[in-house]
Amino acid sequence: MSDRQVAELQAEIAACTICAEHLPLGPRPVVQFSPRSRILIIGQAPGTKVHASGTPWDDDSGDRLRGWLGLEKPEFYDPDCVALMPMGFCYPGKAKGGDAPPRKECAPAWHEHILDLLPENRLTLLVGAYAQAAYLPEARRLSLTERVRRGPEFAPFLPLPHPAWRVRVWMTKQRWFEAETLPRLRSLVTTSLTG
Repeated sequence: MSDRQVAELQAEIAACTICAEHLPLGPRPVVQFSPRSRILIIGQAPGTKVHASGTPWDDDSGDRLRGWLGLEKPEFYDPDCVALMPMGFCYPGKAKGGDAPPRKECAPAWHEHILDLLPENRLTLLVGAYAQAAYLPEARRLSLTERVRRGPEFAPFLPLPHPAWRVRVWMTKQRWFEAETLPRLRSLVTTSLTG
C-alpha cells in the first residue's frame, strides 16, 4: 500500500461517523498506524482525556502501559514503531462502574483495512478483555489472569491486562506478572523494534 493510500485510509477513519448517534461527546476517532509499524497494540476505546487530546493512550493508563513496554513517548508515538488500534475508535460514554464498552461498529468497519497494511512479522499486543475476546475467541473460557499467564501460547498475539488504575490491585496478587511477564514483554518489544 502506498503512502497516499495510507493517508486516504487515515482520512476516511478520521471522518467516520457510523456510530455518531450513540457517542455522547461526538465522533473523534483516535488511531495511529503506518505500513512500517513493528508493534501493534489493540486496546479498548479512548477515555475522556484521550477524546479531548486526540492522542491515543494520553492518560495514566498510557503511562503505565509505556512503563510495561519500556518505551518512552517518542518511540511509542512513532507510527513506524507502534500502531495503536482500539476496538472502538471513539469515546463510548459512561456505564455503571466506568466507561461503556467499545462500540461494535468500529472493528468490523476498520480493523481489516489497517491489518492488511501492517507488516506480517509484527508483535501484536491484546490489551484488555475486549481485544482478547475478539482476537482469541478460543480462550474466552479462560480468566484474564490465565490468558496473561499463558501468553506465549497465543503467539503471534500476546494478551495483557488493561493498565487502568485497578490493575495495581491485580498485580499485587499476581507477582509473576512483574517478575516474569514484563521482562519477557520488554525483550519482545526491543527485538521487534531493533530486529
